[in-house]
Amino acid sequence: MNDGGLQLALVFLLAGVVAVPVFKRLGLGAVLAYLVAGALLGPHGFGFVRDAERILNASEVGVVMLLFVIGLELSPSRLKVMRKPVFGTGGLQVLLTTLVLGALCLCLGLSWKKALVIGMGLALSSTAVSLQLLAERKALATDYGRTGFAVLLFQDLAAIPLLVAIPLLGGAKNQTLSWATGLEAIGAIVLVALFGRLALRHLFRIVARTRMPEVFTASALLVVLGTAWLMQLAGLSAGLGAFLAGVLLSDSEFRHELESQIEPFKSLLLGLFFIAVGMSIDIDRVRAEPQIIAAGVLTLLLVKAGVLLALGRWQVRLSWRAALKLGAVLWLGGEFAFVVFNQAAQADLLSGQQRDRLVAMVGLSMAATPLLLIAASRWLDQAPAAPKRAFEEVEDLQPRVLIAGMGRFGQIVARLLTAQRVSFVALEHSAEQVDTLRRFGNARLFYGDPTRPDLLRAAGAQHCKVFVVAMDDPDTNIRCTRLIRRMYPAATVLSRARNRQHAWRLMDLSAEPFRETFGSSLEMGERVLTALGVDEEEAARQAQRFRAHDEKLLREQYLVYDDDAALIQTARDARRDLEKLVAADTAPPATADTSASATTDKPAASD
Repeated sequence: MNDGGLQLALVFLLAGVVAVPVFKRLGLGAVLAYLVAGALLGPHGFGFVRDAERILNASEVGVVMLLFVIGLELSPSRLKVMRKPVFGTGGLQVLLTTLVLGALCLCLGLSWKKALVIGMGLALSSTAVSLQLLAERKALATDYGRTGFAVLLFQDLAAIPLLVAIPLLGGAKNQTLSWATGLEAIGAIVLVALFGRLALRHLFRIVARTRMPEVFTASALLVVLGTAWLMQLAGLSAGLGAFLAGVLLSDSEFRHELESQIEPFKSLLLGLFFIAVGMSIDIDRVRAEPQIIAAGVLTLLLVKAGVLLALGRWQVRLSWRAALKLGAVLWLGGEFAFVVFNQAAQADLLSGQQRDRLVAMVGLSMAATPLLLIAASRWLDQAPAAPKRAFEEVEDLQPRVLIAGMGRFGQIVARLLTAQRVSFVALEHSAEQVDTLRRFGNARLFYGDPTRPDLLRAAGAQHCKVFVVAMDDPDTNIRCTRLIRRMYPAATVLSRARNRQHAWRLMDLSAEPFRETFGSSLEMGERVLTALGVDEEEAARQAQRFRAHDEKLLREQYLVYDDDAALIQTARDARRDLEKLVAADTAPPATADTSASATTDKPAASD
């Protein structure tokens, strides 16, 4: 890398590091920070960067990775539950907004192709900005928040055929569509869909067995960029290939591992994409045509807000204020509009001047929305609670329990939860174990290392109330428990313990330990008593009493487990207490040996 390239990279990183915390602190969001930083750095600002077009083309890899992650999220079960709000409300929003804005473009004398591209491009809202605004206001679980998420999901889906259609709309000399090109495109999609599923899963199974994270990361990037490149060869959008790859892997055991591997690259490159978009906003044109740009932004906001208000009020049956909130969160333009308009300009569907105007309008709408929402939040946040909708059952798809480790210990817990229809997600670092258990229908089991925070987030750990740490290695078990306790301090953590010392270390982390052989050994001891002629009820009572005694001893020894002398003394005291209790009992003396594990001066490490 030459000095100029190194300096350029440092400028981009510095802009992101400085701008994002400042804007987040002001409640304006990361996307707006990137846009403003790009506008200041670009040729229309301080001029640190002159060739914004080249950077924009390179940074579109971030959009490709975003589409891959979106594909990973679209599992069949999730789409089935959300099909009505996604395809109903979301479909109507895109259709009505496209018709209204397209009709306005036709009235301005534009061709139907331009009107279609502009109308549909402006119909898309910013997923990044809207979801961030909802999350900041803790509104994702509200009625309008769920509706907004469903609409954004459909918009992400609608962007795919739009990106595919733009090169076809350009056609030969921008006049006609080629049937041969269309058939070639359809053939490429069918080929990837039919052969990609088996090929990709087989590839990742082989890579996972190497147990080398860097090879898995390289394979994930190869799949995303490779499928994007193949689609480009077929004359389609690169993003379509990445999206198809994500969908094909959405229900595979590698889904969460892939998401955690791609997420850092996606976030960084998407930030670079927004910076490049900010650079491409022609500030001089905004200054030269303030009336036109302002009229475009106002029209965009009013049309989308009006459509969303109507759908929210009469189609989804939201309250007036909830419908207004829905419109206020989604009335802005979106990041896909930048890709759509740039691709349309490359296909000669839009002139450079038209693209610059549209990019400025979308960018300003994204910049204005957080500010407008802050100004109106005092009134909008007073909306009364509304009854839940049927599609809000999508929450049930989120895991309530996360099982880390699916060996012989974790499998028993997973089978019990499955029998009780409790939603859970399981992570296992052994690719061979995942492959074996998946053959028996364990669809909730995924490949990945539970000691990695990015993988926990990708697996939906933030929705879990209970964590079961069931890995075999005590040190790995401790690392995972420590990580979970740090990331999710309010959650219940139940951890598998090898022995008493391991249990005490887990108790240091405020986890509840479960000694892996204690329960089964106690059951065997109870069975020994019945085999010696003790009544079953009496044997069960003695076993239960010993369990209570030993658990009490475990807690008492935990207070002094780093002091050998005190530890030995507590064991002696507990033994005497149990002997006195047995001697005073009128039960048969056959239970005299139930304190066997407490007869030594120091408890064995194997219980």
